[in-house]
Amino acid sequence: MEQQEVITLLSRREIEKMRQAGRLAAQLLDYLEPRVQPGISTLELNDAAEEWTQQHGAKSAPLGYPGAVDPFPKSICTSVNEVVCHGIPSADQILRDGDIMNIDVTPILGGFHGDTSRTFFVGDPSPLARKLVKVTEECMWLGIRAVKPGARIGDIGAAIQAYAEAEGFSVVRDFVGHGVHRIFHTAPQIPHYGTAGKGKKLRKGMVFTIEPMINVGSHEVEVLADGWTALTADRKLSAQFEHTIAVTEDGADVLTLAESKVPA
Repeated sequence: MEQQEVITLLSRREIEKMRQAGRLAAQLLDYLEPRVQPGISTLELNDAAEEWTQQHGAKSAPLGYPGAVDPFPKSICTSVNEVVCHGIPSADQILRDGDIMNIDVTPILGGFHGDTSRTFFVGDPSPLARKLVKVTEECMWLGIRAVKPGARIGDIGAAIQAYAEAEGFSVVRDFVGHGVHRIFHTAPQIPHYGTAGKGKKLRKGMVFTIEPMINVGSHEVEVLADGWTALTADRKLSAQFEHTIAVTEDGADVLTLAESKVPA
């Protein structure tokens, strides 16, 4: 008999705890954004993030997270240009004018995970890079707008895939969104491609990430020997945006917005 994955439905109180962690994550990205400049190393960004996280009474979930080869060695993921996700900060990696870089952060506050990421411009990227980043962010919001009770997980991926491919890009298959609460990665899985009307039905109280990774070329990826760093197989650019959302009575509540950016 096929084993059924258990999807946890969060209470209103638990969702508010998730919002506190999510706001902290958004504030961390806001703190890092002006530091994303040509000449800085990704390790300097990591160390700034770790210090800020500790000062705000939180822990960095990625630090020491178990992997197929070794635990993740740093506090944030810094994925530059052709790196799709899980880039490891390094003193040797110096940002250059024209780069794009995704920063993925997950502080743990009060036992709950705030998981979010954005792709930033370093200096003045090419028109193609700018288009990729714009389309990727819109893909995320299209996925979020597909969320409501009774909708299917496939509706999220279908909305993302249709837009990305219409713009001439491809959607990564190897990495997906995921349930998140007290556990960093749990059910359900949220593919960013798929067929509308397929997949598990969404229910109020489900909390998960929507985090499309969109590539200029092929959707195929390659993971390096470190067990973490995932690159586009053709070494063309990739971008990603991520929010954590809760399914509400009539749609989606984005939990990883800074308080100053919460819609009225």
